[in-house]
Amino acid sequence: MKSFLWLLVGVAIGFAVAHKVNETPKGREFFSTMDRKARDFGEAVTDGYRQREAEIRSAIQGD
Repeated sequence: MKSFLWLLVGVAIGFAVAHKVNETPKGREFFSTMDRKARDFGEAVTDGYRQREAEIRSAIQGD
């Protein structure tokens, strides 16, 4: 239980620091860049999943 409490405290401090950093121009730029990279990564994973799914469906159907 003690470890969970420390985890929650760490998460809360992290959110507070991130909020303060986001208030600065460089902080906003940093978080904007990270958001863009995360979205690009998510789109790449989704595209790969869809391509692989199409390959598997094609193989199952015997095309």
